[in-house]
Amino acid sequence: MAGHGRREGLVMEERTRRKVRVGIVVSDGRDKTVTVEVPSSFKHPRYDKVVRRSTKFHAHDEQNEARMGDTVRIMETRPVSKQKRWRVVEIVERAR
Repeated sequence: MAGHGRREGLVMEERTRRKVRVGIVVSDGRDKTVTVEVPSSFKHPRYDKVVRRSTKFHAHDEQNEARMGDTVRIMETRPVSKQKRWRVVEIVERAR
């Protein structure tokens, strides 16, 4: 069977290519879950104006450390629940 070799190298490569985003925690009401709003901006192709948008991600926070207003770094992971596909990697900055 051709193409069925060892896969250990492939698994380690995949872990390094996970998406990482930085955003602000907008909700921390649920247990071990935070909602993180990640802003993005791009130049409109026709009107050449900067368009600002934001996306909300549900992220797994195992120790319940992140609080509302904190800036956090989240990383893509396997599905933890119906909506959670991200996990909190670190708290970049605490809310003042």
